[in-house]
Amino acid sequence: MNLFHRLKIIATALFLSALLAACASSGDSPTGTPSEVQETQAQLLGDMPLPAASKIIGSDSLIIGRGDNWVGRVVLSGVQSPTDIYAFFQSEYPRAGWTTISAVKSKTSILVFTKGDRTSTVEINEGSLAGPKTIITISSSPKNANVIAPSKK
Repeated sequence: MNLFHRLKIIATALFLSALLAACASSGDSPTGTPSEVQETQAQLLGDMPLPAASKIIGSDSLIIGRGDNWVGRVVLSGVQSPTDIYAFFQSEYPRAGWTTISAVKSKTSILVFTKGDRTSTVEINEGSLAGPKTIITISSSPKNANVIAPSKK
């Protein structure tokens, strides 16, 4: 076997290894049985129902606190279509006591909910061919957070 042929085989093997590594799960989502994953996510996100089999993408999420008073952003991978995920949030959040403030269904769908002194914004996007079917981003914050505008200088 000549040197060029060997290098070609090695390069192909490295490429396939890198491709497999890129497709592998990053391991940042809770693991275990589906009920264990759901319980862990409920401890983190409290009274916010999540679509079945959705998983937190930890590298894209920022969760401060836990339970019913967390603030920040959580990014989830969903296995259902964006339309099914949208329908889930429209039906399940009101059942959990959330009031729908705004709902826009489009390529990037946005839903805004309030409950007590909290506001939650849900953004739903179609996933990539190689990744999850749907990407869900939930942002949560206090409803009347003090926001200070930058001063003009």
